[in-house]
Amino acid sequence: MARVSGGARSWSGKSKPAKVEIYTRWSFHAFVLGEVVLMVVSTLGHGDPPASGWFLLLGCTHALVAGTYISYALQWALGRRARPTRLLAATAVISAVGSVVTMGLFATNPDPSADEAQSIGYLLVAFAGFGVGALIVGMRRVKSMLLVVLAAVGVVALSGLVFGVPFARLLGCVLGVLIASLVMTFTSGFSVWLVKAVWDLDSARELQARLAVAEERLRFGRDLHDVMGRNLAVIALKSELAVELAQRGGTEQAAAQMSEVQRIARESQREVRAVVRGYREVDLHTELEGARGVLQAAGIGFRLEGVDTGKGAGGNGTGRGGTDGADGRSGAGGAGGGVDAGSGGGAGGTAGLAADVQSALGWVVREAATNVLRHGDARQCTVRLTVREGCDAVLVVENDGLPDRAALARAGAESPPRPAGAGLAGLRERLATLGGTLDAGPVDGTHFRLTARVPLAAAPTGTTETAGIAGIAGIAETAGAATAAGGAGASEVTA
Repeated sequence: MARVSGGARSWSGKSKPAKVEIYTRWSFHAFVLGEVVLMVVSTLGHGDPPASGWFLLLGCTHALVAGTYISYALQWALGRRARPTRLLAATAVISAVGSVVTMGLFATNPDPSADEAQSIGYLLVAFAGFGVGALIVGMRRVKSMLLVVLAAVGVVALSGLVFGVPFARLLGCVLGVLIASLVMTFTSGFSVWLVKAVWDLDSARELQARLAVAEERLRFGRDLHDVMGRNLAVIALKSELAVELAQRGGTEQAAAQMSEVQRIARESQREVRAVVRGYREVDLHTELEGARGVLQAAGIGFRLEGVDTGKGAGGNGTGRGGTDGADGRSGAGGAGGGVDAGSGGGAGGTAGLAADVQSALGWVVREAATNVLRHGDARQCTVRLTVREGCDAVLVVENDGLPDRAALARAGAESPPRPAGAGLAGLRERLATLGGTLDAGPVDGTHFRLTARVPLAAAPTGTTETAGIAGIAGIAETAGAATAAGGAGASEVTA
């Protein structure tokens, strides 16, 4: 918590919690000043001058000690210093002594005048009432506060009985001390609680601001990873392909690949700007188109599956290690990758999904395609979307490029260990905001499967289940061969 600097800054330059604290402190100082004034009015001009002088000295000492204790106790209540136990004990002792001596005045003067009785009553309220109010500043529990009030009333009652004060006068003194103590307890306790609450609220607001900044940093890092991961992988793949084509004399093909690299780089630049602004949304249709094109360029077969298989059972688009007959070049790592359209789907499979659901599933497709390119040695990648209206949407991305243990051992021996990536963790965070889940792992020892589930709200109309990649007719109808690519394909070992 920030400390309140006295006089160093103008009032307008202080924070609201600091202003509340300063107001509370000066309110307590006003109580101390009021006690001194009350002592002066009650002692001067009444009774024996020497006795009045001693009472004034005792009252001023009580006010000084109580005021000092309040200042330190308020610092303790705000968590800035240790509890002032010695000042607490001194304040309690002086308050008790002053109350007992004041009750002795009633015993020495059994029939005081109205002015004398009023002056003695003021002294009693000053010692007992203000003393209790000061002690309450150093208390946190209500039970402790009530015990202090009872102790003050008990001291007055016992001293009155010992000195033989008449019962009617004793009862008036006890009631007066009780009322004054309760009022001062409420005033002091509420004032300290208010100052502490204001500072706590200010700290909570600062903490909320820091958490918002941290959350934005996490969002930016996650989005930057998701945006740049696939694009950089594609740039590396096409750059490698352009180098191989240039080395074989295919300058036109190499120039075409580098033009594509330039286009992807510019697109990445625009996407990074959008991520920084925080307005970027992912479209499932666009991501599926992008995954198709990327995997096709890498020579990896791409298949869309669904319940509706009205449009062909698919052309096998895999093929590696072949020969590119058109250019008379030996395939450097593979040729052919086509698209296997397993289903044409209907027109409304994805159109009926909410924008946030499509965005989350689009990120899943993007990350899965990136991992297929970066890890393993896949020949076929299958994407399957099942939408059960009113229940959930399930997206499954599966590839056959899971490396065997020997390959993993060789890779681990030849390269440093790879840390756990942020891709799957970021996807889980995105899906968790929608109540969804993400499962990833090997299947049958040779395939790697990524399954994303997102719950859906109940739909008023429609069938109970629609499946397939609908709304992507262009992808479903595509079944062509891909350009040669030497890259690696794809199982997701790390994200």
